[in-house]
Amino acid sequence: MQAIRKQIINILSKPFPQNFLIRKPYWGTLFFLIVIFVFVIIYRPLEIRASNSLSFGLTILAYCTIISFSELLAAIIISKTNCFSTNNNWTIGNESVSILLLLTMLMISTYFAGFVMEPPDPRWNFSTFFDSAYKALFIGVIPVILPSLVNIRYAFAKDTFQTYELNETNESEEVLLKIESKAKKEDLSFYPHEFVYAESEGNYVVFHLVKDDKPRSVTIRNSISEIETQLCSIPYFMRTHRAYIVNLHKITSRKGNALGYQLSLDHCKDTVPVSRQNARKFEDAMK
Repeated sequence: MQAIRKQIINILSKPFPQNFLIRKPYWGTLFFLIVIFVFVIIYRPLEIRASNSLSFGLTILAYCTIISFSELLAAIIISKTNCFSTNNNWTIGNESVSILLLLTMLMISTYFAGFVMEPPDPRWNFSTFFDSAYKALFIGVIPVILPSLVNIRYAFAKDTFQTYELNETNESEEVLLKIESKAKKEDLSFYPHEFVYAESEGNYVVFHLVKDDKPRSVTIRNSISEIETQLCSIPYFMRTHRAYIVNLHKITSRKGNALGYQLSLDHCKDTVPVSRQNARKFEDAMK
């Protein structure tokens, strides 16, 4: 039993591409709206009738718009909270929970849309709710699950492991880097060889440095994008993830696949991610 539980946890923890509806919420909602509208118009699978004030086509469009708006709201919340997870990586578990949340939101919104679009018959009963939920599930399951099915091949991608030799830096030729902060009293300067990586934490960026062979962390009030601009003069400093900038000369090993990598760094106990979007750029930079 313990072995089965561990195996399930390992599967759910595997990296997986984020569903298109969540990764690009607005474009995803447009895709969702078009798919369900065309599906209902062509096949008319659920005996939906025109409302008293609208034609059949406009009734369907109104229904689909209300449902799509709820899908957009759910997708934005999931995207902003990383599916209510503190882990920066998107996994099979995140993807599965997100699909369930999206479908649940669709079922609820379809039920309440009926109060606006259908005759004012008594709707506060379980039979009406389950009927609406069934219709929403029948129509919405295709556009919600389809992006995940397209990405299913990545779930079986094998991890690779590679080690790197630390690059020696000519410290005598280095220029002192001065970091600007949005807080006037904050000040930070260091040489490129002292920088290991920087990590975004809300409105702050935490710099992980090595000075006199001792790890040191300094927090500066600024955005990671602004810090990336300030560090752009150093070619071996790379934005590997939306929340991380890494000194490529400090990498000791990497593990992962086309979905992204986990980097081990000198003088660092934690691993640093490389996102799927930056994986190819990272591979080219490390050649």
